[in-house]
Amino acid sequence: MICLLTAAGLISLAAETFTLSWQHSTARTLWTETWEAKNATLRPILARIEGPGAGMEAPEGAWREGSIWIWHPQIAPLREVHLAASGTTGSGWRLCAGEICHDVGTRAGTALRLSATEGATPCPLNPDQ
Repeated sequence: MICLLTAAGLISLAAETFTLSWQHSTARTLWTETWEAKNATLRPILARIEGPGAGMEAPEGAWREGSIWIWHPQIAPLREVHLAASGTTGSGWRLCAGEICHDVGTRAGTALRLSATEGATPCPLNPDQ
């Protein structure tokens, strides 16, 4: 189960994988990451970008398919992922699990917290649990 805490409340997504997409604030290129939720942790398993952005170049080992750079991020599983909207991108993030998508963090100053629960365990009603 994927849990997304927003200012508006808690969103629960019954999925083991999801994509997180956003537009780079200066280069205006699309970034998309595929994440997996496993053992109550989150881990990016695939990243795709239309092109590099300031300070966000494709790492060694990335390959190119047409105009897209693709790679497998080498990041340890995380208990939580925190996102903060700068307001400079013109949009927030698009989080999709299967066919269900949510546009979140569209206003400057918005803070989001992603986490996962074990198997089908529901997201906690108290987000600080």
